[in-house]
Amino acid sequence: MRLRTVLIGGVVVIALLAAIVVAWTSPLLSVRSVEVTGNDIITREEVLESLNIADGTPLLQVGTAEAAQRVASALPRAASVRVQRVYPSTVRVTVAERVAVVYFDAPDGTHSVDAEGVDFAVEPPPLLTPRLVTGSPGTGDPATEAAVQVIGLLPPELAVQVQEITAGSDSDISLTLVDGRVVVWGGVERSDRKAAVILPLLTQPGQQFDVASPSLPTVR
Repeated sequence: MRLRTVLIGGVVVIALLAAIVVAWTSPLLSVRSVEVTGNDIITREEVLESLNIADGTPLLQVGTAEAAQRVASALPRAASVRVQRVYPSTVRVTVAERVAVVYFDAPDGTHSVDAEGVDFAVEPPPLLTPRLVTGSPGTGDPATEAAVQVIGLLPPELAVQVQEITAGSDSDISLTLVDGRVVVWGGVERSDRKAAVILPLLTQPGQQFDVASPSLPTVR
């Protein structure tokens, strides 16, 4: 009985190994199509070029993490990339694109910056995108990161009114509204409290509305 069990187990192991070898090399489980989803501005052709997976590659030999990294590295507009094997013969690439929340002017043109503070494109900004003014705008700049974080924390009623955001540093942020009024925000800390204070404050007459210390807001 023991010998029979051992023999059956051996046959099962051999069968599994054979199945793995077949799956690893078989043209029946190889790449015949690539599905690209989530892209809007990024083109399918750009994704395929950076993906660099040849038709006929066995699906099991497709390194999904490495492929995703290739696409993300080649396409700055891609905030995230996921590559999946879809059996029997498809590679699926799901892309999430960066969206501009501020822009800044530079000698080579207008740069778009997303909610993570990443400078990802030189292009005209979307309508109603605030202009960023800071000493060294762009990826890795603390003032830029603080500014986009503040933009993301603003009440929607206020966010649509912001024409320019100025960051002298990550703790010295102010907002210029479309009507010329200025909101002195300070740093990112206590932004929830500042957001609650600023809307009723803006109903008062004045030119400068300071909520850097939200417990003691001032209007001038």
